[in-house]
Order: sequence, then structure tokens, then C-alpha cells
Amino acid sequence: MTEPAIREAILAQTAACPPGRSISPSDVAQVLEPEGWQSLLTRIRREAVLLAREGRIDILRKGKPVDPEAEIRGVIRLRARP
Repeated sequence: MTEPAIREAILAQTAACPPGRSISPSDVAQVLEPEGWQSLLTRIRREAVLLAREGRIDILRKGKPVDPEAEIRGVIRLRARP
């Protein structure tokens, strides 16, 4: 799986969400690689941070946007930038 494919999958899935809704990185991974999707999670998180730095998506922690420049740990969600 290439990084551009991961980025496109993140953007497509966040854009398909109703306004105000979000997806988890595992949602993206399961679409890209139905079996063995766990191995993609680190790469998906890394690409999500890059997209957030570009202003294309928000990374949420406990329902609130987090700074993509800070270390992001724990459970996150992804949503299209309003």
C-alpha cells in the first residue's frame, strides 16, 4: 500500500461522512486491507498528521481537534475540515 493511496483513502472516507461526523484510522485500514489491516495503522496515523498539517482534515482526541505539531497519542478520530 502506497502513501498516496492511504492519503486518498483518508480523504475519501472523511469527505463521505456527514458533517460533524468522524472516522477512525481502523475504518480506513479495514477498507484498504480487509485482512491484516492492523499493520497499516501506524502509516495511516502518520499520513493523517500530514493531512492535518496541510489543513485538509482534523484529528480529534476526545471529540476536540488536536494540534498536528504535537505528539498525538491514544485513540484518535479523523474528520474533514469544516
